[in-house]
Amino acid sequence: MSESNNAAPKSFSHEKIETNNFLLIALTLFVLAIGGLVEIVPLFFQKSTTEAVAGLKPYTPLQLMGRDVYLREGCYNCHSQMIRPFRAETMRYGHYSVAGEFVYDHPFQWGSKRTGPDLHRVGGKYSDEWHRIHLNNPRDVVPESNMPAYPWLETSKVDDTAVATRMSALRKVGVPYTDAEIAGAQAEVKDKTEMEAVISYLQVLGRAVK
Repeated sequence: MSESNNAAPKSFSHEKIETNNFLLIALTLFVLAIGGLVEIVPLFFQKSTTEAVAGLKPYTPLQLMGRDVYLREGCYNCHSQMIRPFRAETMRYGHYSVAGEFVYDHPFQWGSKRTGPDLHRVGGKYSDEWHRIHLNNPRDVVPESNMPAYPWLETSKVDDTAVATRMSALRKVGVPYTDAEIAGAQAEVKDKTEMEAVISYLQVLGRAVK
C-alpha cells in the first residue's frame, strides 16, 4: 500500500485546531453557544418557567423597597433563596423552590452560598418583632450568629421618590403593576423606615407555595 493512502488527511485535522489559538477559541465558543441555545431557548416556551404560580402577586411598594435595601446591603452574599429538591433541604427549609415563584423577581436571588440559612421560605416563620430585634443585633435572638447588625435601618427612611419609577421599569419587563398602583406607591411608603421595608419583604418570601 502506498504512503499516500496511509497519510492522514491534512485539510482539517485536530492538530490544526489545537495549534491555532484563535481557531480553538472560536470553535469552543461556537460549541458553547449551540449548547447554551439548546438548553436555554426551550425554557422561554415552558409554562412552568414563564407563568406565575397560583397565588403569586407582585411585590407591594413597601416590599419592593425592602428588596432593594436587601440587595444594597449585600444580604445575598450570605443567604440564598433557592431550596433544592433534596430531602435534607426540604426537611430544613420547606417545599423546594419552583421557577414560577420567581417570575416577578428581577433579578432573582438564587444561589448556593450559605453562610446563613436559605431565606426562600422565611415568610411568616418569625414575627415582625423577631425580625426587628434580629436585624438590630442578631445575637439577641441567635447567640451563635456571626451575622452583622443593621441598626441604621431603624432610623433610615425609605426613598419614596424612587418607588414609582422602579415599578414603572418593572412593568416594562412583565410585572403587572397597574397605573393606579404606581400612582399611589409614593404615598404608601412615605415615612416608612428601611427596617419596616426589609421586614415586609422578608415576610412575603416563599408564601405563594404552601
